[in-house]
Amino acid sequence: MKQNWMLWAIIIAMIAGIAAGGAIHALCASAAMQQQISNYVSIGSTIFLRLIKMIIAPLVFSTLTVGIGRMTDAASVGRVGGKALLWFICSSLFSLTLGMLLVNFFEPGGGMHRISMSSASGISTSGLNLLDFVNHLVPDSIFHAMSDNEILQIVVFSIIFGCAAAALPEKSKLVLEWVESFSYIILKMTNFIMLMAPIAVFCALTATIGVNGLSIIVSYGKFMGEFYLALLVLWLSLVGVSLIFLGKSAFKLVDLLREPFLVAFSTSTSEAAYPLILERLAEFGVDRKISSFVLPLGYSFNLVGTMMYCSFASIYIAQVYDIPLAWSTQIAMLLTLMLTSKGVAGVPRASLVVIAATLTQFDLPAEGVVLILGVDTFLDMGRSSTNVIGNSLSAALVAKWENQLKPMARLSKT
Repeated sequence: MKQNWMLWAIIIAMIAGIAAGGAIHALCASAAMQQQISNYVSIGSTIFLRLIKMIIAPLVFSTLTVGIGRMTDAASVGRVGGKALLWFICSSLFSLTLGMLLVNFFEPGGGMHRISMSSASGISTSGLNLLDFVNHLVPDSIFHAMSDNEILQIVVFSIIFGCAAAALPEKSKLVLEWVESFSYIILKMTNFIMLMAPIAVFCALTATIGVNGLSIIVSYGKFMGEFYLALLVLWLSLVGVSLIFLGKSAFKLVDLLREPFLVAFSTSTSEAAYPLILERLAEFGVDRKISSFVLPLGYSFNLVGTMMYCSFASIYIAQVYDIPLAWSTQIAMLLTLMLTSKGVAGVPRASLVVIAATLTQFDLPAEGVVLILGVDTFLDMGRSSTNVIGNSLSAALVAKWENQLKPMARLSKT
């Protein structure tokens, strides 16, 4: 009942936010006034997102450390991690390839005939080399990584810490008990914070529509509509694979993911849904040590929605400028995106950084990024919620392959 209440509250907040934002944009003739009102309204969503970010680092550390520390040996850690990474590689390649095929089929950029003016896109293309990837991967200080919410660095530290704890079962017993108790406290904090979700959703959509107006959704309708249709194909594909391995219970998991899906969609960040995903996976029957291990890895290596967007948008920009791309070039772009998308953990607007860098590398006009800046927020909603689906299904599949999926827990809500 509580979950259904929250779900409907979020849906109502979304509708109200769109209506309120449209009213602000229509009634306030001055763009400065629209911006000022939206800035004040967005305080609610800002507070919510800051509260979520406040607990992400301790939640990832505590749940991942306990999950690995409870595993009896290093072999089990390697086995679970290997299965997760193999699935991540397969799903990443599939999402990139699907984005490439569908953008060629739809041709959303056809007929626009833009001419390159070599203007600056405003998006940095630096920070995607091997050195910066290592800097994003290995922390020089765990406290610095936590303060900056560098999830990938926290994952690296937690894996090493958890493996060390697993290697010293007697001496680490008290530490693991303390960290586990700490994780339950953080999860309880999450329950308190999530009560703000409908307010945050209302504020976020009101502020965005208030500044840009409803017309921004219509003006890029073809590009946005075809991208969301591509995401729908990706969703159905992921659920289809889950049906093969999980059977009809995959529908139960999808049903449980409605609330975290809407939270990620409305706030344009999959981080906001992370604590909720942990709870829903536990309800489905996924062992906590599996979900707390696979999910943080997925947030760094399995952002299937973001990767589809990168391939879709990069080729879309080439179409806009009437630049034909051979299939061999597109495949090279796909493989490049496969690597560079893993090196921008913690980078603001990471997908735009990856796209700008890819355009530059293949001698495409980097200013094309400006074309999608106006609607990036609305597209980010779709790719963030897709990341939620991809990572949640990954955790469930790995749990199934490890025989760590509890049937009774999965059916308790039916």
